[in-house]
Amino acid sequence: MHKKITIRKLMPEDNAALAKVIRDTMTEFGVNKSNTVFDDPTTDHLYEVFQQKGSDYNIAEINGEIAGGAGIYPTKGLPEGTCELVKMYLKPEARGLGLGRKLIEKCIEKAKELGYKNIYIESMPELRKALSIYARFGFEYLKGPMGNSGHCGCSLWMLKKL
Repeated sequence: MHKKITIRKLMPEDNAALAKVIRDTMTEFGVNKSNTVFDDPTTDHLYEVFQQKGSDYNIAEINGEIAGGAGIYPTKGLPEGTCELVKMYLKPEARGLGLGRKLIEKCIEKAKELGYKNIYIESMPELRKALSIYARFGFEYLKGPMGNSGHCGCSLWMLKKL
């Protein structure tokens, strides 16, 4: 069956479906832990969160159904000119189709457009596939966290210079 893939901006009616994709993916990889996006109350209100100046979020759809998404956000405490790549999650059936690459490319493009000089990521060792994709895009590991995301459950940090 042909898959119609669409990348579009986040809309208010996407909140519940996107929160489910995020939490289901975290559960699948065994990272449904406290102090992560899993139990962050903003996960249920991402459209509202991404109204923040300097932020942007894109949804990936397959045949009109939300398959995942990714965004950039000016996380508190990050150095001037740095945003965070956030909420990058895809349903299992959406993986291996190049959607992750497309979403990251959109995030990098938007970050440059908004004048950012760096993109920061917080992640976990369990998300090995995502980490390898980030590395292919030029993200490099850091020794510790930057900013104040409130997600102290993450133990890996990466940065890409734009």
